[in-house]
Amino acid sequence: MTDVTVKQLVDNLHLRVISGEDYLNRNVATADISRPGLEITGYFNYYPSDRIQLFGRAEATYLSKMTSDERLLIMRRLAKEDTPVFVFSRDQYPEYEAIQAASENGIPILGAPTTTTRLSSSMADYLHGELAERESKHGVFVEVYGLGLLIMGASGVGKSEAALELIKNGHRLVADDRVDFYQKDERTLHGEAPAILKNLMEIRGLGIIDVMTLYGAGAVRSDQELNLIVHLKRVEKGDHFDRLGSDQEMVDILGVNIPRITVPVQMGQNISNIIEVAAMNFRARNMGFNATETFEANLSRLIDENKG
Repeated sequence: MTDVTVKQLVDNLHLRVISGEDYLNRNVATADISRPGLEITGYFNYYPSDRIQLFGRAEATYLSKMTSDERLLIMRRLAKEDTPVFVFSRDQYPEYEAIQAASENGIPILGAPTTTTRLSSSMADYLHGELAERESKHGVFVEVYGLGLLIMGASGVGKSEAALELIKNGHRLVADDRVDFYQKDERTLHGEAPAILKNLMEIRGLGIIDVMTLYGAGAVRSDQELNLIVHLKRVEKGDHFDRLGSDQEMVDILGVNIPRITVPVQMGQNISNIIEVAAMNFRARNMGFNATETFEANLSRLIDENKG
């Protein structure tokens, strides 16, 4: 987990710098957002000073009713050494005393035209993604029919070649070779490429290619939820594979269970077509259509009829 600077917050959420441009290198170490309503009234027993302090209409109105000395006293108490930034929503402009207290302690003040609730949600979502614990996996991460598929397997099994065929078929690349996953919430993982590998693929015999340059911006995306792992395995003597697809494997990544299927790889197979069908079958299962269960039900009915 790494800190996020206030400058990154400004650039990614398009916030306006009201004061303290020289202090934008301050770090934001937590995704939690604080609205200091109680503190403005003088109650500082549980003040979370290390959080972004977000001032909505209620907080700004209360401050405006104070005398100048009262405002300065409260804002100085809010401006702690570890306080990263003050943010004002709804295009509100802070009182002079707020700017003075922030400047005294090297704290920048930002503004935004959006509502307080929406601004709080946007900042929290961005920070959760940036500050979340990450786990790297070796493979190719692609979006197929809106689903995030991580293609894994031994070196040389054809992961990148299959992904390239998928891209040619209109699907999108998220990351090749190494994928960084982080937990979006308790049940959701998102993956993205490391900055140095963004939009790039390594194809044996060709070297490094830039997918966006060759296929356009519609062939890539920056991040994607992980829905299914497709493990490519060369067929070897003695291997046994689940022919009906009734056994569902699960893989734990950062505490989230992700389903995994194993696809046997043999000479002459069109792996990209199989992966496309795997994605469609996974979506159908999630909608309640299970071909394996239908087959087993038909088989059981046929056995019962023969017994009769």
